[in-house]
Amino acid sequence: MTVNETELTLLLANWAPEQRWFAGKGRAAEFSIQHVADLSDEPVQVSIYTLTAHYQNSPHDPAAEQLSESGDELLVEPDDVEVYQVPLAIYPEAAAHLEHALIGVLIGEAAGDSDSSSGAGWVYDALHDKDVTGLWLEGIRDSRVSGPLRFERFTEDDLPVDEPSLALSSEQSNTSLVYGGSAILKVFRRLEPGINPDIEVHRALTALGARHIAPLFGSLSATVGDDEMSLAMLQDFMRTATDGWELAKTSVRDLMAEADLHASEAGGDFAGEAERLGAATAAVHADLAEAFGTAMMSSDDLRRLATSMHHRLDAALRIVPQLGEVEDGLRATFDAFGSEADGLAVSTQRIHGDLHLGQALRTAQRWIVLDFEGEPAASLPARRAFDSPLRDMAGMMRSFDYAARYQLVDAGQVAQLEYRAVEWAERNRSAFCDGYAEASGHDPRDQETLMRGYEADKAVYEAVYETRNRPSWLVVPLASLARLVAA
Repeated sequence: MTVNETELTLLLANWAPEQRWFAGKGRAAEFSIQHVADLSDEPVQVSIYTLTAHYQNSPHDPAAEQLSESGDELLVEPDDVEVYQVPLAIYPEAAAHLEHALIGVLIGEAAGDSDSSSGAGWVYDALHDKDVTGLWLEGIRDSRVSGPLRFERFTEDDLPVDEPSLALSSEQSNTSLVYGGSAILKVFRRLEPGINPDIEVHRALTALGARHIAPLFGSLSATVGDDEMSLAMLQDFMRTATDGWELAKTSVRDLMAEADLHASEAGGDFAGEAERLGAATAAVHADLAEAFGTAMMSSDDLRRLATSMHHRLDAALRIVPQLGEVEDGLRATFDAFGSEADGLAVSTQRIHGDLHLGQALRTAQRWIVLDFEGEPAASLPARRAFDSPLRDMAGMMRSFDYAARYQLVDAGQVAQLEYRAVEWAERNRSAFCDGYAEASGHDPRDQETLMRGYEADKAVYEAVYETRNRPSWLVVPLASLARLVAA
């Protein structure tokens, strides 16, 4: 079928902003598309396109502009141009089983003409079409190279090519498909030039035989214009695993339901799991160091990092004026962080970059750490850069605070619940660090000033995120910041 790209662009421009993975909601944009490759042309045309959003009238934020000039990205406004991957299945007639995935109808040369050569057709999101999603696994199985597409296979195990796929509804920034309960394909929606860190890290750690990751089975990349871009990755699917965030919330719920028990006495005590997760995190950091090497952060680097924390706070204060109540304490925390440069050697390496309880799965045998894409708001080079493992530790400290306080968002500041939340968070933060220290031989609490700085910096970012997206949750990072500056 010869597709009228002007007509298809209009369909995608109306459809994409309503999808969960589209980051530019509410922003005026002009759209363009590019045909990347066809996976099949009969009986259904299956094609991969890119959709580029060129944003208009981008909001001017002097604080964000300051951050951009200083090289800091966590609070910068979204890019003026974003590129998304859109796999399409184009049928000559309406497909009743795909009504939920309909993007729109191409009229073609003559309205109502269903001749495939006319350009008329029904356009669907191909990732929700079980009749065509096997094409991705077939390509990986065969290590196929076709035009700009390059499929790669990294396992000798059989792939579930003939199994139906199920699109997961929980995914936000990407789309993931589970095949037969044994393999999961993550299709990256937003594209950037270069190898995606999730593929890069999993490939290296799979080759090492790392125990605390889901092994990488294969990947798909493409040459788009002059750039090589990662399109998808296939991994082992942990079908019986439980999300760490859900386990932690269950523990907190059990504690809050008790009238007079401490966190250590409640039936759903999470501390043992937190300690094991700490040990698993240490193992992952050791594997990352072996795979990618290590370096030392110079004194100037550490001071520059402290300066960037101040800059992020400057920007955050414009967005979250409530941070003014803890500004002096945060300034002192970041100054102390920078002063560590006078006599402390800080090791750096590849890290996870966005570690929290939702990025960990508990199987019957061990903890698995997921999703090495890094901080979503940062550029790809920034996500691949070396940093201190303490940043990952701080991310998990923040996650324990969130798990402890999630019930307080709706319940309000009830003194007894507040006490229990603090007790649960402190117990599990300590257990996590105990597990990390025992497994690694290095207790992160020995670098308390750096840990506090990283954690405060992360909580400032969270305050901005919650203000913009979930205002009722702002109380969580604000309470944590009050605790951090009082320490």
